[in-house]
Amino acid sequence: MDLVLLLKAALMGVVEGLTEFLPISSTGHLILVGTLLGFADAKAKVFEVAIQSGAILAVVIVYWARLRDAVTGLGSRPEATRFVANVVTGFLPAALVGFLAYKAIKAHLFNAPVVAASFIVGGLIILWVERRPQTAVRIQRVEQMSGLDALKVGLVQCLGMIPGTSRSGATIIGGMMLGLSRQAATDFSFFLAIPTLVAAGGYSLWKERHLLTLADLPMFAVGLVVSFLSAWVCVRWLLRYVATHTFVPFAWYRIAFGVVVLVTAGTGWVDWSAH
Repeated sequence: MDLVLLLKAALMGVVEGLTEFLPISSTGHLILVGTLLGFADAKAKVFEVAIQSGAILAVVIVYWARLRDAVTGLGSRPEATRFVANVVTGFLPAALVGFLAYKAIKAHLFNAPVVAASFIVGGLIILWVERRPQTAVRIQRVEQMSGLDALKVGLVQCLGMIPGTSRSGATIIGGMMLGLSRQAATDFSFFLAIPTLVAAGGYSLWKERHLLTLADLPMFAVGLVVSFLSAWVCVRWLLRYVATHTFVPFAWYRIAFGVVVLVTAGTGWVDWSAH
């Protein structure tokens, strides 16, 4: 058993779990940390997508009561039926765009200028949204969303496929721009993550299955467990945070990270096109 490899898997799991649900782009952080660790080959790319399932399990556990009530009430309670329909509706645009445009996105957008611009522009948008008057809020709870609201957020989620944008950042900030409260936008972002990331992980594992062997199981197991634990801590913390704070600190962090991308790319320290 390669203990060094397992340690790298654990560190990547921590990064995935802590950044997946914050509006700061898990992809950007995984590229940087993977490069620093020398963990950036083709198998590592599959690993990064697969361990998202650990982070998703954390969301399922944190929201277990709401998810259980929605599933058990499906067909008998209008609110539960609308909730499930909205999650499915929000998921479909990303599923369709991802299936049709994944190769093009990977070929043309995974480069330093795009990643840096995504970080910086995303940070500026967060600053702008947080400075808007709160009277723009019209939806306080996810259950109040219409099918059209869910579709709009789902379309915005597609922007998260651009490296450096952040899926959670796109859905949370996009939801706030569309009239959702900070709490409702955060909740719906978490719910959308369940089908979106599970589908992405399953597709990646199936597509790249020829790269994997039984010897890889310990590495994947460590990554999944650590990703789950760190995501569980992060999700619980973020839900408390959004109740009394804005996303402004994340905006400035994104802008600073965008500068890091430009510097590391300019010096040749990180190959941002490697993914």
